[in-house]
Amino acid sequence: GVMKPFKIIGNVYFVGCFPASSHLIDTGEGLILIDTGYNDTLHLLINSIWELGFSPYDVKYIVHTHWHSDHTEATKAFVHLTEAKTFIGKKDARNVQQYFNPDVLLKEGDTATLGNTTIEIMETPGHTEGCISVFFETEENGNKYKVGMFGGAGANTLVRGTFDYDGCREDYRNSLNRLREKKVDVFIGNHVWNNDTEAKAEILRTTGENRFIDDRLWCEFLGFCEKRLDEIIKNE
Repeated sequence: GVMKPFKIIGNVYFVGCFPASSHLIDTGEGLILIDTGYNDTLHLLINSIWELGFSPYDVKYIVHTHWHSDHTEATKAFVHLTEAKTFIGKKDARNVQQYFNPDVLLKEGDTATLGNTTIEIMETPGHTEGCISVFFETEENGNKYKVGMFGGAGANTLVRGTFDYDGCREDYRNSLNRLREKKVDVFIGNHVWNNDTEAKAEILRTTGENRFIDDRLWCEFLGFCEKRLDEIIKNE
């Protein structure tokens, strides 16, 4: 599950692995980490942060997209090490207690600001009830880019019998429609399969061409998510 950490664009870095994505934002006044991943890959996360020339002790905020273990399991240990402040969507607060106690509960329209970065929070329930998506701006070579992540694309909880909560399918579809209204220049994945993280990283490493910058990918992915939901319903 090991992946080499790398800079995606501007002040945004990938520090995760195959089973679970983690992203790092260097705000100039401390680091923001998006999702911590599993306990058994915590060492990889910490090593990746060091490898990029940063210190895990400089992580001030950890923003969690939803409560599932592949995004939150390593948080308790990481916080023990760094004393970082933890954030999660308010409707996932109860479920996440099994992994850690969140400091800040986020709701629609909230922002989290550190240094040069303000993360805009959108509640996008469906995969879980308190799932959030995040948007922020980054800059590279004088160009500004809007970065976006859909915090819960997973369809595993949309199959009858595995619902996270009642009404999750309707919420999921509604979330997709609201997310489509966002303009996103750089789509970062909540999992590596969301945006072909690995393949794009390889192209970036070998050719210098940054395929993460593509304002069509966001809506293409949301379309894929909706089609997959339709297929699940059709195949029941």
